[in-house]
Amino acid sequence: MKISIRIMLPFSFAIALMLVVYMLILQPDQLHGREYDVRVVNGFTNNNSLPLVIWCASKDSDLGGRALQEHDDFSWRLRTNLWGTTHFLCTMKWDQKRKSFDAFKVPRDIYRCGPLRKCSWLVREDGFYFSNDEVNWKREFSWY
Repeated sequence: MKISIRIMLPFSFAIALMLVVYMLILQPDQLHGREYDVRVVNGFTNNNSLPLVIWCASKDSDLGGRALQEHDDFSWRLRTNLWGTTHFLCTMKWDQKRKSFDAFKVPRDIYRCGPLRKCSWLVREDGFYFSNDEVNWKREFSWY
C-alpha cells in the first residue's frame, strides 16, 4: 500500500503543476478572469410617474438598488472568477410586478455576450430582452 502512495503523490503533483503552467501560459485571461460589461435599460414606453426599481448583487458584491426612469440604465463591469461561478442576480419591481433574473451567469453568458463581452438587458412592459450589440434584441422571458 505504501508503494502506491509514493507513486501517486508525485503523479498528482505533476498533474497539478501542468495545470498551473497551462493556466499561466496558455490561458492567462482564464486565470485572472475575463471582464464583461452588463447593462440593464428601462425600456418602458411611459412610466414617468412609476420608476422601474432594480437591485443587483452577486455572492461577493452587492451593487445596490436604483430607481430607473424611462431610458435610464444601470451598468457595471465584472470580472469572472477562476472557478467559472460568477453570477449576478437582479430583482426588478414595477407597480405590482416583481421578477428576479440572472443578469450574468458564466455558463450561459461567456459565449452569448459576444467578442466584445457586452451583456445588455432591455426591460419592457411585456418582458426582458437580451442583446450583445444593443441592436438585435431577443425576448428571453416575461414578467410572469
